[in-house]
Amino acid sequence: MTQRDIDDEEDEFPEWVDRIKANVAGEVRRRRKEMGWSAQELAEQCEQLGHPIPRNVIANMESGRRASLPLVDVMVLAAALETYPVCLIFPVGYVEKTQELPFQQLVPTWDALRRFTGDQEIPMHDAGLVSVFEAHASLVKTAVAALDEEEQARFDAKTATSRAQQEEAGRKRTTYGDQAISAKYRLRHLRRELRENGATPPHLPTSLADVDQPDSNTTEENDL
Repeated sequence: MTQRDIDDEEDEFPEWVDRIKANVAGEVRRRRKEMGWSAQELAEQCEQLGHPIPRNVIANMESGRRASLPLVDVMVLAAALETYPVCLIFPVGYVEKTQELPFQQLVPTWDALRRFTGDQEIPMHDAGLVSVFEAHASLVKTAVAALDEEEQARFDAKTATSRAQQEEAGRKRTTYGDQAISAKYRLRHLRRELRENGATPPHLPTSLADVDQPDSNTTEENDL
């Protein structure tokens, strides 16, 4: 794209930076009013979170007079307003179309948000370990749910008033136990692969503490 093309498009599309700032400002104002807060009350909420944003700064931002919009401010404003930072940048349902990068055509805000969060893949873009962490979260959810159901089945077996109830509880206990073992086995291998690639696996709940078994070679070395 030549400079002339850029200059021509500037007349048709507002500057990307201004548009993003307008998105954030409009959504902060909308969300603040929805919660029944004044700019001062929002400023106080930000201060409580450990990153003060004065009332006049918030007022200038909402009116478009603020020249810059630091990322840290967006993060704290989102937390204060009990929403996600990406929802301030791409206000789905309140801004129909937006720009993802300078001099690009307007696109539906929903599409922009999905690409920003990695929900919609972009060819040739590296999503890093996002998909791996999503798979990890899914396995953790499956394993924890299976363990809970197994424990419930164990209780049902002990309190059963008939042989049929006891047998049914026993079948459920076996089924959920197998599901938990399978999910934990897959988690163990996934976490091992993450470590081998130099990454730190996500935190595990206490009920899955046995997933991270000590490496056999390390144990043998420590025993020497």
